[in-house]
Amino acid sequence: MKHNKIRNILLLGLFVALEVILTRFFSVENQFVRITFSFIPLAVSAILFGPVMAGIAAAVADVLGMIIFPKAAFFPGFTLTAFLTGFLYGVFLYKKEVTIIRTFFAVLAVTVICSLTLNTIWLVIMYNKGAIAVLTARLIKDAIFIPIQTVTIYFTWKLIGNAVTKSLNPGISD
Repeated sequence: MKHNKIRNILLLGLFVALEVILTRFFSVENQFVRITFSFIPLAVSAILFGPVMAGIAAAVADVLGMIIFPKAAFFPGFTLTAFLTGFLYGVFLYKKEVTIIRTFFAVLAVTVICSLTLNTIWLVIMYNKGAIAVLTARLIKDAIFIPIQTVTIYFTWKLIGNAVTKSLNPGISD
């Protein structure tokens, strides 16, 4: 039992590290929009560990990323959004069959609640810019990225899901 807890902590740590690296080094961003693939380790951690653990991992990744590789002033609203993003992915995908439709609704919920609503509010507060101007750029990016994120999460899980699940639960066979 202790072995499983250590393995889970290490795996969550790996997802946190991947999220920080993808966000800080492999992203394209400006003041209001970020294009990144950091949603992949976040969604996989949500599928494996559930809403609360994925939310905590996302919040930890946000704080660590800001401490180790700061790009702007720390704003706790983004950490709240990070937690909620992991939490929502977990609500939709944890202990459920990962289908393209379920994945789409998870991405849609994260996009509408976290990206378009909360992150837009935080950016307007931080930069004192008009909400419509900030929202317009974010809306275009998110409309393009909803299908990309949906397909990427779905096929990533289909590709690695069985192997990861078996490594976490060695007693399970085909």
